Amino acid sequence: MAAKHAGKAWLGVCLVSLLTACSQGSGFSDLDKFMADTRAKPRGHVEPLPEFNAYEAFSYSAADRRAPFEPPIDVQLTMVDEKPVSDVEPNLDRPNEVLENFDIKDLGMVGTLQGVSGGLFALIRDNAGGIHRVRAGNYMGQNYGRVIGVSETRIELIEIVPNGRGGWVERPRSLTLDEDAG
Repeated sequence: MAAKHAGKAWLGVCLVSLLTACSQGSGFSDLDKFMADTRAKPRGHVEPLPEFNAYEAFSYSAADRRAPFEPPIDVQLTMVDEKPVSDVEPNLDRPNEVLENFDIKDLGMVGTLQGVSGGLFALIRDNAGGIHRVRAGNYMGQNYGRVIGVSETRIELIEIVPNGRGGWVERPRSLTLDEDAG
């Protein structure tokens, strides 16, 4: 058994001597020289990163228009020099009545009166709080509205409004009795 321990001791001594022999030399002299040369060189300058501009979303708003690379379409005007269909015109020579200063939306029927001769008058409230009497033939509203009929619950009018082509057109309109106005 002593021989066994002696062999192990001898192997340990050989290994230690081998390791010390490899570590003593100047085997790293070339590596040390390279490191010294590298450290002696001037150091480089790294440019800072450029400033980053954030992406801005773009909304394309010309999607409903003609594409710029397509030829334009010829549009034919169909209403050129078209004569007015009717000869309706408002009478601008007559004096305006008081209720023609108000928009028809600002007027409301609040009741009726029976005249001595049997004619029926409608009572109209304006937006200023005034009450006015009207009958067939009177004018009211800003669109030349002429009263053509008065009943217990409604007033029938014919307004003369522009037709958009330089002429005029008649438009029926009515005002009904305002039950809440009492």
